[in-house]
Amino acid sequence: MKGISTVTLLSSMTVDTPIGKLTLLASENALLKVWLPNSQRSDMNHHRERSGILISAISQLEEYFAGKRKQFCLPLGLHGTPFQREVWNSLIKIPYGTTVSYGTIARHMGHPKASRAIGQANARNPIPIIVPCHRVVASRGLGGYAGGLSTKVVLLELEGVHTLN
Repeated sequence: MKGISTVTLLSSMTVDTPIGKLTLLASENALLKVWLPNSQRSDMNHHRERSGILISAISQLEEYFAGKRKQFCLPLGLHGTPFQREVWNSLIKIPYGTTVSYGTIARHMGHPKASRAIGQANARNPIPIIVPCHRVVASRGLGGYAGGLSTKVVLLELEGVHTLN
């Protein structure tokens, strides 16, 4: 007898924000993905009843963009390599309204020469904004952002970080 396979039901929703339309994907248990405006989306044929996780995520994002929320409280399904998950868990600890450099994260993780690897993990962050990769900057400027530099500037300025870009 073969093993029992399980089916994970996925659902997706979109929300309009000051940076454009975000698309969110969740399983029954966790938020899995946030697509920023203009990012490539996989096939979004995940139509099920609005899940409680998605409703909560959208509510928290609306509060964030209204300046009423500084921390997210959602179950996250962060799927990646152990190193990527370690980076993403470090990002969650960056306080609202502050920035840190790729090098600082590398040093705190015990990998002082891994700044570029930190940047690559940031670029693969599946849940931007909620896992705040926009708060990570280069030592000599803003660095990059998967959602575009202008989006990073808007997010940082929303949090009270004044940028020079």
